[in-house]
Amino acid sequence: MVRTIPVNFHTMSASPTVAPEKSSQVTTQRYPNYKVIVLNDDFNTFEHVAKCLVTYIPGMTPDRAWQLTNQVHFEGQAVVWVGPLEQAELYHMQLGMEGLTMAPLEAA
Repeated sequence: MVRTIPVNFHTMSASPTVAPEKSSQVTTQRYPNYKVIVLNDDFNTFEHVAKCLVTYIPGMTPDRAWQLTNQVHFEGQAVVWVGPLEQAELYHMQLGMEGLTMAPLEAA
């Protein structure tokens, strides 16, 4: 009498399965900064631009505001603030609502 033994192919394996090791290396990526840029125009006064910069840009001194206002006038534009997108959007909107001519936000 010949006896047959059922074979379970699922349990047979040519080589063991090895799970990949988890990497212990962590990479951090910083969010990009954005530039708030004021453009020159023919209708805002130096006083108004400087006052707006002091009012809305954190840490802006009157002397720095006047330097940036002169840069806007003589060079056509000035980067008045650089930082995270959400804050850049706020300052961009506030300056724009005061009538300043703003360039679109751009990554720094």
